[in-house]
Amino acid sequence: MPLPFMRLRARSVRGVLCALWLLALCATAQAGPGQQAVASAHPLATAAGEAIFAAGGNAFDVAVAVTAALGVTEPQGSGLGGGGFFLLHEAEPGRSVMLDARETAPGAAHRDLYLDADGEVIPGLSLDGALAAAIPGMPAALVHLAGRYGRLTLDANLAPAIRLAEAGFPANAGFQQMARFRLEALRTGADAADIFLRDGEVPEAGELIRQPDLAATLRRLAEQGIDGFYAGETAERLVAGVQAAGGIWTLEDLAGYKLVERSPLVLEHDGARIVTAPPPSSGGIAIGQILNILAVQDNDLGDDEILRVHLLVEAMRRAYRDRALYLGDPDHVNIPVTRLLSREHAAELRQGIDLDRATPSAELSLMPESSAGKPPRVESPQTSHFSVLDAEGNRVAATITLNYPFGSGFVPPGTGVLLNNEMDDFAARPGVPNAYGLIGFEANAIGPYRRPLSSMSPTFVETPERITVLGTPGGSRIITTVLHGILATLEGADAEEIVREGRFHHQYLPDHIEFESGALDTDVLLGLARRGHTLSPQVRPFGNMQVVLWERRQDRVEAASDPRGNGSAVVLPAQ
Repeated sequence: MPLPFMRLRARSVRGVLCALWLLALCATAQAGPGQQAVASAHPLATAAGEAIFAAGGNAFDVAVAVTAALGVTEPQGSGLGGGGFFLLHEAEPGRSVMLDARETAPGAAHRDLYLDADGEVIPGLSLDGALAAAIPGMPAALVHLAGRYGRLTLDANLAPAIRLAEAGFPANAGFQQMARFRLEALRTGADAADIFLRDGEVPEAGELIRQPDLAATLRRLAEQGIDGFYAGETAERLVAGVQAAGGIWTLEDLAGYKLVERSPLVLEHDGARIVTAPPPSSGGIAIGQILNILAVQDNDLGDDEILRVHLLVEAMRRAYRDRALYLGDPDHVNIPVTRLLSREHAAELRQGIDLDRATPSAELSLMPESSAGKPPRVESPQTSHFSVLDAEGNRVAATITLNYPFGSGFVPPGTGVLLNNEMDDFAARPGVPNAYGLIGFEANAIGPYRRPLSSMSPTFVETPERITVLGTPGGSRIITTVLHGILATLEGADAEEIVREGRFHHQYLPDHIEFESGALDTDVLLGLARRGHTLSPQVRPFGNMQVVLWERRQDRVEAASDPRGNGSAVVLPAQ
């Protein structure tokens, strides 16, 4: 049974005084909570964050340590060979910013990179092996976070991850499941197989996974900073390994990588200020569009849960359609952000929603016939997320990734760095779905040095009563899972309730509602079916949300790690 967040009746903003309060919150420093917390997808990464707090680090130092530790202990989800988005809030100036550490296409990349002579996409070429890898942004993010925002040295912040890489971590069920899923890709690369497999097979539960080459690479990064990865010995090994395996990286590609600080998107809904990811994330715009459609709903839906779910699904459908049409790398594509987030556009989208009938996606003037019936490949809990809050009120929501589980499955010899396969997030050919069933067009075409469109959506939800730091992995489902978390927050759910909430999802294509067991009542499912929705129950749950919540008026901090995953969360007294 869905919790009260499902009650999506449109409500007006709570008044001018509340709006003024929110403006003041944005413009001035706020007293901190006096406690600190971290929630991450692996207990050893959470422990690394605890150690940095104990050493006197702030939220940004903890973010460096947790990111690096997750890259060691959860290699199926993130690592030095990937990238991510780090949403930061500095309490003292009251400033929020997003670090865009998204991977970039190599300089030799072009729009036909994965097409055969007939213009058809070559299966697997953008998923497996060296040619699937974009230039990583993660090392640049760690150096920037420590140097610009941290209190401790980069060397101190990376020390827990280096120790974990040397000593090893025990293979758990999540690691085994994803290694089994990507077994052939891991077997193909000798270095990856040596690190993550045992005689070509998935390790037994509890068997230690040691990564001495990765420890050495982390140590060079700690000692040399940006040049410890993007130049010198590590860069030379990376490029030599990639080129020997058929990839197109160059030393110039690595040396030219630039992390970008971007202004986050700020949305207002139901009296809350929602700070979230801008392009090249599609998450912030899609979430804003869905919330705007709910806000312009001109009829109170009352207690009709079927109508509420139907409206939310139709809003999701339209937001994902706009994602395919308009969104890409903002440094290379003109994105009409203001129009897409306008109430006028929301009203136009809402006008096309029939409350008594599902809108077939084919009626929304986009769907190419070639992709109409193609389901996505198996959805997987790749990517990772963590949330951090310190005693001063500094906070981080970070979603980090290699894209598919274990990324490309390729480790350049002598580096220990498992490379991403983010090139699959580009539109390999207009209208052809990627690994998650998402389609794209010219705005997300492959091009040199472009950043591929992403669904990662680290988010802050700020109200006079509470501040919530949240995010999740989940591929194309990230956006809707974060949306559920936002709505649960606004309905007053605590941290544990937010992460446990049942989830459902629609993404335009494929044209069906995916839902977890128990997320929707039988009566709701029957009502949706009568309206023409295709229902797709999911055997496996989706998402792995990590939440830190500061109840401002009670001066209380909560933290919760999604029970769907293997993570942990902790609240600590101030050092």
